[in-house]
Amino acid sequence: MDPSTPFSPPTPSSPAILLLGASRGIGLAMAGEFVRRGWTVVGTVRGQARTGLHDLADASPDRVAVESVDITQLDDLRSLRERLAGRRFDILFVNAGTTNPHPDQALAELPTEEFIRVLLTNALGPLRALEILDDLVVPAGLLGLMSSGQGSVSNNQQGGRALYRASKAALNMLMRCHAARQAGSPRSLLLLAPGWIRTELGGPDAPFSLEQTVPEIVDRILEQRGRPGLRYVDRLGATVPW
Repeated sequence: MDPSTPFSPPTPSSPAILLLGASRGIGLAMAGEFVRRGWTVVGTVRGQARTGLHDLADASPDRVAVESVDITQLDDLRSLRERLAGRRFDILFVNAGTTNPHPDQALAELPTEEFIRVLLTNALGPLRALEILDDLVVPAGLLGLMSSGQGSVSNNQQGGRALYRASKAALNMLMRCHAARQAGSPRSLLLLAPGWIRTELGGPDAPFSLEQTVPEIVDRILEQRGRPGLRYVDRLGATVPW
């Protein structure tokens, strides 16, 4: 935990979420929404720079703690697991993600290292986090990942953003593999497609604001609790086709 962020352990009745990727945008807004609903949040940021999550922790020191982790680094995830060994969470949700700077670049011109970076951040990193941090979540808790409607193979009628689409489709497939290995578990597994939202990642042309969408996103996460098995839904609760 960031030593600059004082934190008091929650009461046994206080629900808790471990939220990976909470420094800005949707993740930061989700952290604030969970706090408003009475939850305790352990949120992660990448690096040591001050972020909006630190401001939230200053405003709610008894509800918010900040941890530093790079989801692409296996040792970082293992260290986070060690630091949180004494904690238990009702929800683990991985929001961390990225895109490439030229999303419609021809694949023939796409640098190999850029392909690896995006797939590592958007697909392998989140599933590694899920598996490494799994035992911090209560037996009937929820494990969730921020996917995208652009990860739907059958819905892709327009093309474009090929690398981002591929990374989210890979994320979905890895989550389905995880779910198959966990068949019969009481855990709820969720892939959430939030829609096109005005953030640094979504850009200024997105039709929806954080204020409009994040309460709906949190509603969807909470309503999946207690429903074993894997679901891929949008923020309004509609099933997204694979």
